[in-house]
Amino acid sequence: MKVIVTAQGNELSSEIDLRFGRAKWLIVFDLETGDFQAHDNELNLNAAQGAGIQTGRNIAGLGADAVITGNIGPNAFKTLNAAKVKVLLSKASTVQDALDLFKAGELKEVDQANVEGHWT
Repeated sequence: MKVIVTAQGNELSSEIDLRFGRAKWLIVFDLETGDFQAHDNELNLNAAQGAGIQTGRNIAGLGADAVITGNIGPNAFKTLNAAKVKVLLSKASTVQDALDLFKAGELKEVDQANVEGHWT
């Protein structure tokens, strides 16, 4: 299972990025192997519009089963939902903390956006 966490840096010790579409990094963590890869999302960081949709498409393209982020807007949620990617929200301080909460079953899947579009 692959889980992606939105992050401000490219390491497991990096702070989680509470913004979905405009997160600077996407950390892809493979739960089976324990390996991770960081994917630069800076192109969407400065997008005038559509950042959430494009980031959602990128996450689906990376083969994610789930994504952990702080907030998600309606268009991004719809994009992930269509790709059958589960969305979990967390206010954890680091990527590793968010992954630990996920592994412990302490994060719950959401069934809708928790912020309006264009949240910054």
